[in-house]
Amino acid sequence: MILDKRTEFADAVALNTGAAGTYLIGSQLDLSEVRDVGNGKEVYFVVTVATGIEVASSTGTVAFKLASDDSASVSTTTSTVHYTSPEFATSTTTDTTTLAAGTVLFAVPLPLEGNAYERYLGILQVTGTTAISAGAINAFLTFDVQKWKAYADAI
Repeated sequence: MILDKRTEFADAVALNTGAAGTYLIGSQLDLSEVRDVGNGKEVYFVVTVATGIEVASSTGTVAFKLASDDSASVSTTTSTVHYTSPEFATSTTTDTTTLAAGTVLFAVPLPLEGNAYERYLGILQVTGTTAISAGAINAFLTFDVQKWKAYADAI
């Protein structure tokens, strides 16, 4: 997978540890020069876990939104949302179902139609139920997604 620093939102960026709510995290991309992201070529939005995502007490959820706005401080309420991930269950450090480092949460193509992209593109973290106590993500845009997976042979 080819990665460009200029299309990276987060490089091991810690998740917001506030209460349940929506938070702007990582960096924003300035689309002032090119609004046709990818110029007709399919571009993928990828989020991976850099450091295991955990909560301190009870289980909760976390999701991510790719959103654009006319301001670099992408609004958590009035921005244009282009993609919303599924909710991922978070768990305590004593539980083995914690979102582990190295997990690819999702890799999805950016929508080429629908809501027009505004000047700044960023990521919103949506924390549900309970605050996250630890965790960091990598988030970026790429033309080629690493999708290779090993399977047992049927012999």
